[in-house]
Amino acid sequence: MLRRILNYGLIAGIIVATPTVAIPMTFRHISGAMGMAIGYTSMLIAFSTIFLAVKRQRDEEQGGVIRFLPALGMGLGISVIASVIYVLAWEVYMAIAHYDFGADYARMMIAQARASGATGAVLAKAVAEAAEFQRQYADPLFRFPMTFVEIFPVGVLVSLICAGLLCNSRFLPARRAARA
Repeated sequence: MLRRILNYGLIAGIIVATPTVAIPMTFRHISGAMGMAIGYTSMLIAFSTIFLAVKRQRDEEQGGVIRFLPALGMGLGISVIASVIYVLAWEVYMAIAHYDFGADYARMMIAQARASGATGAVLAKAVAEAAEFQRQYADPLFRFPMTFVEIFPVGVLVSLICAGLLCNSRFLPARRAARA
């Protein structure tokens, strides 16, 4: 089971890391809602490996039966590996591209405050919060867990769904080989 977790976690990590690095470097004009849509779609595609891994474990190694907790454990293991790879890919992208996400996000925070009509003390508070975020994001001990938490809950949700579905042996039962 551990080998399957490692293999599928690596596959999921590669699937989710590729757009994390490639899309911003290739399509710099993509941002906002479109960037989020692409990001979360790639996460869901990557985490589809959880379903494949648990189903293969159930059907090939466990005779068509798997309990909820082992299935959930497999999914969470794959999610952790893929999430760590995602964090590493984000760090590599920021280093290669010399991208300062903290500064960009801080500018966006201030722009949103201005767009909502903030002035005076309210705008000053938004500017201070943006500066604080930028300072915190520069610290890897803040940035790593923040990036991890961006993806890991998606993996937890997919793991719960897959474990719930696949612990029912009647859900997509294993096909028996036809005898000649």
